[in-house]
Amino acid sequence: MTAARTADPAAHERLYRSLRGRIMLGELAPGLPLTLRGLAREYHVSMTPAREAVRRLVAEGALTLSASGRVATPELSDERIEELAALRALIEPELAARALPRAHFALIDRLAQINGRIADAVERHDAVGYIRCNLDFHRMLYLRAQAPAMLAMLETIWLQLGPTMRALYGRVRRNEPPRHHRMILAALRAGDEPALRLAVRADVTHGLRHLTAA
Repeated sequence: MTAARTADPAAHERLYRSLRGRIMLGELAPGLPLTLRGLAREYHVSMTPAREAVRRLVAEGALTLSASGRVATPELSDERIEELAALRALIEPELAARALPRAHFALIDRLAQINGRIADAVERHDAVGYIRCNLDFHRMLYLRAQAPAMLAMLETIWLQLGPTMRALYGRVRRNEPPRHHRMILAALRAGDEPALRLAVRADVTHGLRHLTAA
């Protein structure tokens, strides 16, 4: 490895973004141990970028760091899942309501297309594809809220839930896309804020109830 490559200031950002995305999409199992040496080898960087990326992800709750220095993906208790579910049920309906005045028909059509991709992922039993499209559906809507602080807070919650959501997918048989997405789309088309808040809250709580039940 050359000195220039070792000192590349973008190296840790690339590792951070890639690993963050993998965790959020549930590509890594809950409680999976990670090492700086292993990450540095996998991403072809030095130990310094690996250490900095892990430090940032621990700060976001995407990784856990034990007193002994062991780094792992989150393994959530039922109590923690319920806490994160309560936060989602507060934040996501508010983001959706703020997005509603800017939810033009072209956006709603794009959301419907994403929902179609969710159906395709369900048919293929593609857990990661399902989670990716589901997050894309919600993120595309919430970006219209123009509330970056709330969206950033929500993404840290999605990060913590990612590995657990992936593990859940293998235990819960799903045959169709989330039915509440159709309710969200209908509320957006009607410009009905109370119905939109209700649909988003139901979508969030319905999915996370499966986590504690499982």
